Amino acid sequence: MPEPGSQSGEALLRGSVLVLLQFDVCEAIRLDLLQELVSARKVDKPSMKHPAPGYVRYQRPPVVVPADPLVLESGERLQGEIKYFDYGVLSVVFELPFVGDWDKLIGLASRWVWDVDFAAQATAIVRASLGRAAPALIKPYDEWLSEDYLIFHVREIAGSPSVTELIQKHGPRIAQVVRGDTGQLAESECNEVLQSRISYYANDLAVIGWNAAFLYDTTPGAEMAVQLLEYANSQLLEFRYYDDLLTEELERVYTLLDKGTGILARWRLARSATRLHTVLLDVAELTEHADNAIKFLSDMFAARLYKLAALKVGVPDYKDLVTRKVRTAEELYRFMVDQFNQSRAFFLEVTVVIILVVELVYLFRGNVF
Repeated sequence: MPEPGSQSGEALLRGSVLVLLQFDVCEAIRLDLLQELVSARKVDKPSMKHPAPGYVRYQRPPVVVPADPLVLESGERLQGEIKYFDYGVLSVVFELPFVGDWDKLIGLASRWVWDVDFAAQATAIVRASLGRAAPALIKPYDEWLSEDYLIFHVREIAGSPSVTELIQKHGPRIAQVVRGDTGQLAESECNEVLQSRISYYANDLAVIGWNAAFLYDTTPGAEMAVQLLEYANSQLLEFRYYDDLLTEELERVYTLLDKGTGILARWRLARSATRLHTVLLDVAELTEHADNAIKFLSDMFAARLYKLAALKVGVPDYKDLVTRKVRTAEELYRFMVDQFNQSRAFFLEVTVVIILVVELVYLFRGNVF
């Protein structure tokens, strides 16, 4: 039976689709200098869903600048903005208003999740913005890592269903949106998707997937979820960078060790050990910087929402990889230092022996020093 307010038998949906793009462009960004270079504003803190004393606070609020519109090959025109985070990540958020039924939303999700390379299409816009911000960038990278994420934010559904009603009536469709799949999903797969949901009120819902999320909430209510998803993806990007950096450094050290551990090789380990130690210090500093960029002060719902978002996009997995490689690098560093110290001690012993031999030779030849 057709639902009220819909001529086609589908619930009418109103909202927008958000495209989150993250680019790791440099080691750090001087936000104070950036504000002097471009017309920008700071993001103080996400708005809260409830009047609680606690809140979410940025340690160093990102700087926001307007972005040029992104026009897709389909003709869709997305408006956006760019956020500069002090730990070297640039985040672009594009938005397209949406009005239609579930089938239209599912079709859009499938096309955008799998068929549109947003990072490639937004590169020119990002480079233009970076050109203006160049003096504020510290150690810019030649090649960028990137992450993209889609958020399907529905503000209104005909009939204003509660979360319970929405899940009962449209749970499988929500799962299709999050998965970006037009096919009818198995019940087990729908349940798997819908397990990653969280609500604060009876009429708001967030279903988080690894590359897309579905939000049913007002615009102010969804703001916090959008910012936390944005932050989780930026953290994923940072840990991916650390993982690549450590992998490259460990491979270089293994190659050096494979060449042998003779006297000369051990002396060469000193320079490599110093470089490896510098990398470890950089990783520790940057990891702590990114990890502490946002604080949860007594807002348990925000903390739970972030934990769910980080888990689904893969932040803990990459963080564990980085942690394990840091431990391996630390063990290698200690080994290399030990090898160098042994070589130095051996060299000193040989030097002392040579001096003694020379003295003995001169002594037996009748020369007195």
